[in-house]
Amino acid sequence: MKSNNMTKEEFKEILCKECNIQNIEINETTLDKLEMYKELLVEWNEKMNLTAITDDYGIIVKHFVDCLECTKLIGKDINNLIDVGTGAGFPGMVLAIYYPDKEFTLLDALNKRLIFLQEVVDKLELKNVKIVHGRAEEVVRIQKLYETYDASISRAVAQLPILLEYVSPYVKVNGKCIVMKGDSVQEEIDLSKNALNTLKLKLKEKVEYSYTIDNEEYNRNILCIEKIGNTPEKYPRNYGKIKKNPL
Repeated sequence: MKSNNMTKEEFKEILCKECNIQNIEINETTLDKLEMYKELLVEWNEKMNLTAITDDYGIIVKHFVDCLECTKLIGKDINNLIDVGTGAGFPGMVLAIYYPDKEFTLLDALNKRLIFLQEVVDKLELKNVKIVHGRAEEVVRIQKLYETYDASISRAVAQLPILLEYVSPYVKVNGKCIVMKGDSVQEEIDLSKNALNTLKLKLKEKVEYSYTIDNEEYNRNILCIEKIGNTPEKYPRNYGKIKKNPL
């Protein structure tokens, strides 16, 4: 069922246009698969709460183009990535569609979301996506995933000091933690000095961008945080300690 009156071709045309505005290259295959993803998102959102954004234009700009901004920080040296707290697949599923030659692990603690994501993987015939159920601080130990990924990617998961403890153990030394944040990112950076130092991380780059919907401007930031040393063995701590005493 369509979320509004955009045809498939209109959706793809506007998505392509909005990508061009943000200097993001996109091909026809990616446009087709993202349109299919949108259809599944809208359909499944009627059965479960996946997103509050349900209109086509909102999905194009606030979900798809927003997630594709990460491509500006994902180079040829990054081949396997983990999306910790993927939710409805943002940004991991969008990027997996964009990069069919890179491997993606999508991790979330809520199983019903993962049932939806598996449906997307099956319907879009994605061969580069692995879906994992569990809590970030537990899965890294249980599945022995310490320092196995070139990069982590995350959007709207937690405050930066907490998020870094969740994601950085998954990332190899010299790898990247790519973190999508809103307008008040500097406050979170200031709060993260101890976390960066403790977890052997260094803020390397900040990408700023914005988009306008209904005359309202949205300012966004993506942080590229480099891992400069091995994660100390005691991290990540259990959920209670992370929440009660953030680094």
